[in-house]
Amino acid sequence: MSQSQQEQDFTVLTPGVSYQKKKVLVVDDEVDITTIFKLVLEKVNLHVDVYNDPLLALSDYKAGMYDLLLFDIRMPGMNGFELYRKIKDIEEEEEKVKNGKPRVCFITAFEEFRSEFKETFPTVEEVDCFLKKPIPMPDLIKKVKSQLGLL
Repeated sequence: MSQSQQEQDFTVLTPGVSYQKKKVLVVDDEVDITTIFKLVLEKVNLHVDVYNDPLLALSDYKAGMYDLLLFDIRMPGMNGFELYRKIKDIEEEEEKVKNGKPRVCFITAFEEFRSEFKETFPTVEEVDCFLKKPIPMPDLIKKVKSQLGLL
């Protein structure tokens, strides 16, 4: 990819147009992952909160706060699927759907994730976003922007 193509991936804003920053929550037990995701996604004018502990992310979670959730699947203490289930419960209890429920993408280094997800959530059809580690940063940006309706 040429440098100009890479620069285009980081260009989101149009001069003179007002934008409200979309909010993204990243939860991954690997500090390197959360650090780079935060740096890269903030460069495309997103507000990004990161946690390396899913239990702390859950305890701090407020319904209606995020537009997109990026959760690692395999984490100590609570896996990404469990975290998603508990956050869905919080969203439903609070009934804060002014902007709709947040979309979710799962992050994994493993191949067998879709079948595990379907086993955990047999009736959930709305999740179709899985990011395989390692993910090139232009691909991350494109996927996130797509999930947020920014493409």
